[in-house]
Amino acid sequence: MDLDTARNNLFKSLSQEIQDKRVIEAMKHIPREAFVPEEYHYAAYDDRPLSIGFGQTISQPFIVALMIQALELKGDEKVLELGTGSGYEAAILAELTRQVVTIECIPELAESAKRVLQKLGYSNIEVQLASKTLGWMEEAPYNAIIVSAGAPSIPQVLLGQLAWGGRMIIPVGSRWQQELIKVTRSWERNKIENLGACYFVPLIGEGAWKE
Repeated sequence: MDLDTARNNLFKSLSQEIQDKRVIEAMKHIPREAFVPEEYHYAAYDDRPLSIGFGQTISQPFIVALMIQALELKGDEKVLELGTGSGYEAAILAELTRQVVTIECIPELAESAKRVLQKLGYSNIEVQLASKTLGWMEEAPYNAIIVSAGAPSIPQVLLGQLAWGGRMIIPVGSRWQQELIKVTRSWERNKIENLGACYFVPLIGEGAWKE
């Protein structure tokens, strides 16, 4: 199957499951093949994760769309992403909001993502190399936080970087299986929603898994 046909099939399928059409339109603007190794270009529009090296993957398009939809972005937010990986999700976020700060713990992936994002012309994405503390305190608070790695529980250090009324999407569970959790920060009591089962690589850092 050629890429154009695979691409059309993917977005036809996603359109039946994702209600926020802005997310679908943003994804249509982005060449997913630019974010995967050349040997996987043929599979760039398969609805599945693909290896990007260093034990990491570019996530399944449906999961990416589901997570971004759950952030309820309006267009003027500052978003924190944990787990830059290939940079694909950051590019989608950049289409939908004002500013994206994305954090990666593997230097080679951070540099690769930065090169691809710059080549595609994104000026509202800031790629940072992760520190020991989860998140990026220097630019907090964030209107939305999206975590593309699984944690044993909801890290309080990340909640502290989330603005009041802000939304965080994070996989929570074991190293082998998680539930996709949406947290809306509130003065009274944080609202917790379960969006379903998922699997992500472990989130590494204080407040998550140890190396």
